[in-house]
Amino acid sequence: MNLIKKSFTLEGHKTSIALESEFWEALGKLAEMSDSSLPKLISSIDENRSNRPLASAIRVYCLTAKIK
Repeated sequence: MNLIKKSFTLEGHKTSIALESEFWEALGKLAEMSDSSLPKLISSIDENRSNRPLASAIRVYCLTAKIK
């Protein structure tokens, strides 16, 4: 299982997120479905996460969201 690392700027800070390709694919579909960009969706997930790491929050978001 290979992780794919992508870099983003969240609230003015650069960060890298490493996820499996399946989660990147699901996240891309979810961003498209919500008529949003990937960085905006990740920023939203970041703002609404509890005390869990961002990568974990993204995985939970993907698993609980409804993908058409």
